[in-house]
Amino acid sequence: MLLDTPLWRQTPPAAFPVCLGFMSLALGWTNAAHVMPWIPEDIGHLMLAAASGYFLWFFAFYLRKVLARPKVLLEDLQTPPARAGIAAMAMAMMLLAAALLPFDISVPVVWWVGVILQIFASIIVLHAIWVEPPEKRHFSTFQYLTFVGPVIGPLAGVPLGYIWESKLLINTALVAWVIVTIGILVTIRRDPIPKPLRPSVMIFLAPLCLFALGYGVLGYDTAFTVFYWAGSVVALGLILLVPWMVKGGYTPVWGAFTFPIAAFLNVQVMAVAKGHGFLAEMGVYAGLAVGTPVIFYLAYRTVMEWVTGDLARKSHAATA
Repeated sequence: MLLDTPLWRQTPPAAFPVCLGFMSLALGWTNAAHVMPWIPEDIGHLMLAAASGYFLWFFAFYLRKVLARPKVLLEDLQTPPARAGIAAMAMAMMLLAAALLPFDISVPVVWWVGVILQIFASIIVLHAIWVEPPEKRHFSTFQYLTFVGPVIGPLAGVPLGYIWESKLLINTALVAWVIVTIGILVTIRRDPIPKPLRPSVMIFLAPLCLFALGYGVLGYDTAFTVFYWAGSVVALGLILLVPWMVKGGYTPVWGAFTFPIAAFLNVQVMAVAKGHGFLAEMGVYAGLAVGTPVIFYLAYRTVMEWVTGDLARKSHAATA
């Protein structure tokens, strides 16, 4: 099927949550090899290379789209999922800095680009929320990526030597997480979640796991333990909600399944390294067994729907 519009002109933000999940999964496989010797390290390295290329491919196309017509960025911010996609792009850039470390490649500038993009994403989303009609303003789990996204900073920031910067990022994210979570709980009681957006409930898991990971690399073991167990309990509850979440059929919002599952895998790997034993090991196996096929499938489907133009159409992406 030939498209009238070049693919790069309609690159949708909906691709970036999947990029974030794919890269997180690859890091999970790589780190799992360090705590479970039977897992070949080469699998993780191959996946890191593939996931990094996957992200940079979409990032390059989206950058070209914005440079061709800068106003298209504001047009892409009309829906909460698209706003989350822009934030996921920034988070993936910070994670790219972590993905390069296993190859002994230290690129602090990549991390800083991600941090700056995250701040920029928060500002433009705040503006988009401010200018829209009051009746359309509401809290959603998509806002976790926008305002709690800095939580991912320590994963590369600490190994790169940015300790106090990492503490600032994660503690700022913690404040935002409390505010957004309270807002979401109030909103859900008032307004039921529409079927097409139900997969976004999975995002509840991501901040808990990322706070555990961030505080873990910073050496705050008590905070790690609190968020680790909170994330594990929430994960069990979300498993029961999966049939409810997928009841509306596939939409680009299914990308919300990717990065929370991958974050769960990574926090279980860290728990094994910190001596949490059998339950953490079972968590690693579960994360690998569930996350690998789910994320691979969604990464494949994202590409297939992008090349046909369906992803842009379904996610209401703007065209440059």
